[in-house]
Amino acid sequence: VQLVESGGGSVQAGGSLRLSCAASGITFRFYAMDWYRQAPGKQRELVATITSGGITDYVDSVKGRFTISRDNAKNTVFLQMNILKPEDTAVYYCNAHLSGTSSSTGYWGQGTQVTVSF
Repeated sequence: VQLVESGGGSVQAGGSLRLSCAASGITFRFYAMDWYRQAPGKQRELVATITSGGITDYVDSVKGRFTISRDNAKNTVFLQMNILKPEDTAVYYCNAHLSGTSSSTGYWGQGTQVTVSF
């Protein structure tokens, strides 16, 4: 199983980035997909989730700015991040776990750095 994130980078506040996470080795359509982030000195935080059926949920701090989506034909989950803020700076990780199970039982990508400057 492999999850490969891409799309991170450095942007100024107010800018946008689109993260991608390509999965292989799993039957993607059966998996819920999460995006987590971890800032220096902080615990890893669940940012957004999308179920195998396409239902989405977000942490309050990103609602209205971030959008999670998935393309089952391409085995890929996306995180569109708009109106980025310096506090969004973190390493972003994707997680794949079977629907109905916890992300702690799932698979992790290697992470991609997002840096938002003033």
